[in-house]
Order: sequence, then C-alpha cells, then structure tokens
Amino acid sequence: MSRPPFETEATEAGEQALAPGLRPITLADRLALRAAAPLAPRRNPNAEQKPCDLGLFDQVARDQLDLIDAIRAQSERSGNGASPTSPEE
Repeated sequence: MSRPPFETEATEAGEQALAPGLRPITLADRLALRAAAPLAPRRNPNAEQKPCDLGLFDQVARDQLDLIDAIRAQSERSGNGASPTSPEE
C-alpha cells in the first residue's frame, strides 16, 4: 500500500511537509486572526486601558446631586416660595 505524498508549504526555513489533513496557513488566515484580536497599543502592548469615566460616561458624576435641585428642595422645605434662580423682590 503506497501512501499519498505529503502536501508541502514554502516557508522561510525552506520547503516543509504538512501532516495529512492539514492545509497551509494562508495570508487570509493570518489577517483574519489579526483582525479578531483585541486592539493593543504599539509602544506598550502590556498597558491596560484606562476607564472611560469622563463626561457622559462618568458614573460618579451621575450620582451627585444637582445643586439647583438641592437649593430648590431646601427653599421649599423652609417655606420660602421664591425660586432660587429668580431675583428676590
């Protein structure tokens, strides 16, 4: 019984035989792997991303009380009907 010849792949080290059932890694395979990988900085690939806690995404700022609402609530509790934003007459 004769074995079929192995498929080969040209590499930097020279021609290399592939095991039966395997196929060579193509440029499309390599590019798909790079595209699926998470983004990493080029200068320091081990750096961690800083949290996005500025402006719209700042969860701590969302938890703070609004100053105008606090003043308005305090004036309503004290019985003063004047609006904190309107000048007193």
